[in-house]
Amino acid sequence: MTSGFEAELRSVSLRVTRPRLAVLAALRDHPHIDTEAVVSLVRADLPTVSRQAVYDVLRALTDTGLVRRFQPAGTTARYECRVGDNHQHVVCRSCGAIADVDCAIGRAPCLTASEDHGFVIDEAEVVYWGVCPGCSTAHTPEESQARKAK
Repeated sequence: MTSGFEAELRSVSLRVTRPRLAVLAALRDHPHIDTEAVVSLVRADLPTVSRQAVYDVLRALTDTGLVRRFQPAGTTARYECRVGDNHQHVVCRSCGAIADVDCAIGRAPCLTASEDHGFVIDEAEVVYWGVCPGCSTAHTPEESQARKAK
């Protein structure tokens, strides 16, 4: 699979480096992870890579569109390799689990604004919030909300 990553990096004029390959592999195997998790996974393969190097790689991959950065309200930024399809996310209010949700209707941006104020809209960001199956069987939504508020 690294040859696929190499081709992706070259397609956006980025040099193929071990840290970039390691970050892409981490995101492929663990979608929706935060920066600290990426650093840990990359360091498992490349122990000498610096935290700043991972931050720089994430920024370069995001800037070139190979990686998507998203940040549900009240959480840290997350990263994923699934790009270009304008999908959305659902977040568990109790445990923080995140899953992909495909657009319900139509092409990007998935939603039509009631007023565009002259903007050319090309993307809509929607985050669905709820309780995942594991948490909903363990606690009622009210219990989950009360625990989160503490």
